[in-house]
Amino acid sequence: MRNLVRRRIVEPLLGQLRQGITPARLALTLALGLALGAFPVLGVTTVLCAAAGLALRLNQPAIQVANYLAYPLQLALFVPFFQAGAWLLGADPVSFSLSQVRAEIAADAWGAVGRYWEANLRAVAAWAVAAPPFVALAYLGLKRALGLLPLPRQDPAPAR
Repeated sequence: MRNLVRRRIVEPLLGQLRQGITPARLALTLALGLALGAFPVLGVTTVLCAAAGLALRLNQPAIQVANYLAYPLQLALFVPFFQAGAWLLGADPVSFSLSQVRAEIAADAWGAVGRYWEANLRAVAAWAVAAPPFVALAYLGLKRALGLLPLPRQDPAPAR
C-alpha cells in the first residue's frame, strides 16, 4: 500500500513541483479538488473540477486526482449533507432506506424524484456552508505539507 501511495500520489505531486508549480498553488488546487469532489450530487464532480480548474487556471491533472481521491469522502458525507441541509433549512430529514426509496419510485416515480431533488438542493446548501472553511484548512495544511517535500535544488539562471 505504501508503494502504491508513493507511486500514484506522492511521485506525481513531486513531478508537478519539479515542473515549477509552487507548493501554494498545488495546495490550492488539491484543496479545491477535494472540496468539489465531496459535492453531494453524484456524477458532476469531474465537470465541477474541470470548470474550477479552467476558471482559476489550476493544474487539471492535479485537481482531478484530488477529485477522485475525494470519492470515498463524497460517499461518506452524502447522508450527513442531506441531514445537515434539512436542519439548516428547517425541513424534515430524508430517510435513505433502499427499500423505502425503491417503494417510493415504484409508487410515484416523479413524486420521488421531486422529493429527493429538493433534499439534494438542501444538501448542496449544507455543502456550500461547509466547503469554504474546509478549503481554507486543507489549503493551509497541504501548503505546509507540500513545502516539506524534498525537492532537488534548482541552479539559478546564469547572469547575462
